[in-house]
Amino acid sequence: MKIKICGLCREEDVIYTNGVRPHYAGFVFAKSRRQVSVEQAEAFRKLLDPEIEAVGVFVNENAEKIAEICNKGITQIIQLHGDETEEYIQDLRQRTDAKIIKAVRVRDMEDIRNAEKLSVDFLLLDTYRKDVYGGTGKSFDWSILGDIGKPFFLAGGISMENIDKAMETKAYCLDVSSGVETDGRKDREKMEEIVRRVRL
Repeated sequence: MKIKICGLCREEDVIYTNGVRPHYAGFVFAKSRRQVSVEQAEAFRKLLDPEIEAVGVFVNENAEKIAEICNKGITQIIQLHGDETEEYIQDLRQRTDAKIIKAVRVRDMEDIRNAEKLSVDFLLLDTYRKDVYGGTGKSFDWSILGDIGKPFFLAGGISMENIDKAMETKAYCLDVSSGVETDGRKDREKMEEIVRRVRL
């Protein structure tokens, strides 16, 4: 099982990430308290261990802008967290070879089944909250998860308190953010602890 630490927004966050060596690191370009500019992300990518793949998180962003960020090598993977359609995904595919993750705000398995039809490489299963595209810090009922036809990232309130239960799912990767923070900032000790637990 792989692990992604999302929401790096300070130089210290990148340094901590290099120390714990998750498989993926996430930069949030969408409006959020963890939002980074293209310029910040480019500087952070240069600091980030090249073996850690950088994921760009976008919500209803212009496809040309996303492709430009990827084609510059700032991020290797695209995470779409908005209302992006199959037509949008096909347009993005024409502009970049980057892999694509599509986030699903899960209410029930039907939400997942609908997303499985999209021509993306991975799904990301997150908690549904009306009018919120992600980053709720809350878990959904993972017991509803059946067999899923695409590899998926599991997100939403994953922390040391529920990491064992998260690891019982068939997730390809666990996506953590607020669960490795203290007072809204990335906490090196929490990052070390959760990465170590996943890699046991």
